[in-house]
Amino acid sequence: MVDGRYHNGMKVLVLGAGVIGVTSAWYLAESGHDVIVLERQPGPAMETSGANGGQISAAHAEPWAKPSALPKILRWLGREDAPLLFRWRADSAQWRWAFGFLAECLPGRFERSVLRLAELARYSREQLIALRERTAIEYDALQRGILHFCTDRHEFQSLARHAEAMRRHGAQRQVLSASECLALEPALGHSRVPLAGGVFAPSDETGDAQRFTQALAAMAAARGVEFRYGAVVSGVELEGGRARGARVARGDVVAADAVVVALGSYSPRLLAPLGIRLPIFPLKGYSITVPLPPGASEAPWVSLTDEAHKIVISRLGNRLRAAGTAELAGYDTTINRRRCDAIASRLRELFPSLAVEGDLQYWTGLRPATPSNVPIVGRAPVAGLYVNSGHGTLGWTLACGSARALADLISGRAAGPGLSESALHPA
Repeated sequence: MVDGRYHNGMKVLVLGAGVIGVTSAWYLAESGHDVIVLERQPGPAMETSGANGGQISAAHAEPWAKPSALPKILRWLGREDAPLLFRWRADSAQWRWAFGFLAECLPGRFERSVLRLAELARYSREQLIALRERTAIEYDALQRGILHFCTDRHEFQSLARHAEAMRRHGAQRQVLSASECLALEPALGHSRVPLAGGVFAPSDETGDAQRFTQALAAMAAARGVEFRYGAVVSGVELEGGRARGARVARGDVVAADAVVVALGSYSPRLLAPLGIRLPIFPLKGYSITVPLPPGASEAPWVSLTDEAHKIVISRLGNRLRAAGTAELAGYDTTINRRRCDAIASRLRELFPSLAVEGDLQYWTGLRPATPSNVPIVGRAPVAGLYVNSGHGTLGWTLACGSARALADLISGRAAGPGLSESALHPA
């Protein structure tokens, strides 16, 4: 290795310029490969990475599919503002995903997924910290931890028991009383809903995923990565049973030695013609962004997760981002105003004196989720083809770790210290 670059460099094509695609391109370029990124949007991070909740929740990287989710889902059926909403349709992929989700709620499977996600999340946090130290990248980062708070006593007791179990696996989680939660984040002291308690993860972070991705894309371009925007990929080009590039909409082929599919929810659609069935389905999420006046003291500084409503709240510079809910509704990207209003209503309950300077920004995006929430990172069953997709609600949390692991795999290296192969999920 000379000047941080390896001599086994290949030409690698990365499909997608969200946070997963751009981090993949960065670590591949750092490993000495010539990288081209194809993206249908006019710039990076303009879809799912555009306005997510901002949490890098390495100490609380858990799937939605858990035993306690089943009774909640039954209570939520028929509610338009439910945190998890199933819109049933005649779509076999949706039904397969739904049954897979139910199977992953079984205790044994849930525990396995938790351990795999926890390992990858810890590794990813280490990679993000190292990248931040090397590059001084700016993205409204805050290292103030994440507080998961409860407004129901039974829910708090369950959360506290689970925190104790996860501490045995190395997760940093502190069980706090209601008064301790308020001391940690005084902005909750005005809440119209009394707190029952919470669990604090002091090592967790927050930041603007879109700003991070755009800044990293600019740095990657400066070191030689080629970004082609407005390029709609129509298929993977094969030659002799090996991936040799990708076709774009007008029929041109961009040739490469290896292809990385990082198209989020659209990855299964691209690979289906090759006979590759990825267990990924879009979970439609929503967020609202609240512009804050300078020095807004009524807004929280510690990132929050509202366990009752499955909403995450993060301060991003002079903005407050609240995101959550999951809607199983196929590839529809229209904004359901009622679901955004539900998030806004909860914010008003929690922070009734919150000052707002400007209009609220409503957003929706399709999270690419596997039933277990464990992403697919590794080789596909076609030579030269790789997948980095399916991160669900944890794309921002797992981005650097999964991208670094994939770059190591493509470069013929073992995964870095602190990450076992069992933490990865090949296609």
